[in-house]
Amino acid sequence: MEPETTEERGGRSSFPAAFALGVLVTLILAGGLVWLVHATHSKGPTPIGKLPFGSEEQAYAQQIHFQGGQMSQATNFLNQEFTYVAGSVSNAGPRAVRALDVVIEFRDPFNQVVLRDPQRIILTDGPPLKAGESRDFDVTLGAHLPSEWNRQYPAFRVTGLILE
Repeated sequence: MEPETTEERGGRSSFPAAFALGVLVTLILAGGLVWLVHATHSKGPTPIGKLPFGSEEQAYAQQIHFQGGQMSQATNFLNQEFTYVAGSVSNAGPRAVRALDVVIEFRDPFNQVVLRDPQRIILTDGPPLKAGESRDFDVTLGAHLPSEWNRQYPAFRVTGLILE
C-alpha cells in the first residue's frame, strides 16, 4: 500500500491558516505594546505651545516660588526609566496665574546644567493659582538623568506665564 497524499485525503494544507493566525497574534501583541508604551508616557502636564514671557511676565515671575519636595525614579518592565519630581508652587504676587511653564534644571557637582526639561506646571484649562495660594505638583520626566547629576533636587526656572 502506498501512503496517501494530502490531496487524496481530501484535506488541505494547514499552512495558510497557521500563517494567518500567527499574523493575527503578532498584530495583537504589537497593538498591546503600542498601547502600553503610550499609557506609560508622561501623565504629567507637558507644554503645548509656548506661553508668553514678555517684560510683564518676567517681572511677575519673581513672585512665583518653588518649595522642594520629593524625587523618585522607577523603571518599567520595558526597561524605560522615569523620574518623578514633586513639590509645591506658590504665588506671592497680587494676580492669579492662569498657566505656568517652567524648565526643570538638573546640575552636576560643578553647578553646570546637565539636563533641562520643560514642563507645564499649571494648565490653562485647570483652576488658576490665585494670589497668595500654594499648590502641590508632580511631573514625570521620561528623560534619563545623566550620571554627572549631583543628586540634588532640581532648580525651577519660569519660562512662560498667563496672568489674569
